Amino acid sequence: MTVSVIIVTIGAKDYLKSCLDSLFTQVYLPSEIIVIDNSLKPDFIHEVNRLYPSVRTFTGSENLFYAAGMNRGIELSKSEIILCLNDDIVLDKNFIQEALKGFLVKKNIGMISGKLLRRDKKILDSTGLFLSVWRTAKERGYGKLDLGQFKKNGFIFGVSGSAAFYHRQMLEEIKKNGDYFDSRFGMFYEDLDLAWRANKSGWLGYYVSSAVAYHVRGGSFRPDYGIDKAIGRKYLNEQLHYDLIKNRYLTILKNEKCLGLFLHFIPILIYDICAWVYILFFHPNVLKIFFTKKFSFRK
Repeated sequence: MTVSVIIVTIGAKDYLKSCLDSLFTQVYLPSEIIVIDNSLKPDFIHEVNRLYPSVRTFTGSENLFYAAGMNRGIELSKSEIILCLNDDIVLDKNFIQEALKGFLVKKNIGMISGKLLRRDKKILDSTGLFLSVWRTAKERGYGKLDLGQFKKNGFIFGVSGSAAFYHRQMLEEIKKNGDYFDSRFGMFYEDLDLAWRANKSGWLGYYVSSAVAYHVRGGSFRPDYGIDKAIGRKYLNEQLHYDLIKNRYLTILKNEKCLGLFLHFIPILIYDICAWVYILFFHPNVLKIFFTKKFSFRK
């Protein structure tokens, strides 16, 4: 199997360098590495090109954010397997080799997750993405001490966008209006939306515990004091809060059936009451964005 790696970066700290270095030490080397530069800093991407001449780079005139940036990378890529990475990920040298074994379990496996840990190599970040009863994105194991409780490989709902393997055939089948990830999302929930669409089309996600990587949670958009902390919404600015809430609604409206809405109405209502009370007291400017921002739920 050939693997194309796509990294979307805003050029924060030394994240991209560490990520690329870990890719070049893989036992199973990718066929190509594509960096989508959202930094809007010419000096930054020039340095990347100088240090890593084999890496393909794309720089636009505006920040494409994660979803549209990944779409551009997938369009440019050529391999049958796509590995989508945040730049604040560092891979164990066997990560790609081990993860690819998951695609051999069944023909309709279209998504693979490894075991993602924080950089301290003790705290879990994700062992698979799931759809919660609140209709939110749930990272299994998030923030828990790694005690070996997720050693068993198995089927999962989806994969965290921070380090996600996708089969190209699946991506092409679920693509809509030219988008693999829904470009309206920017960031947040784009991975859950894609996973939900994939499941509805008969594709499965799979978790491979021996594929290990290390993630700085919120490294690219949280302030330093909020990195790797629980309850991530505490460290989001008003615009990101708006995106978080809007994208959840959009994910539900796009993917949930009437029966599902009926069965989960109470949990959804409880979650929304809590979320909006929090915003009212701590981030009231988010309300202004909701009432002034023009946004279409159609595409």
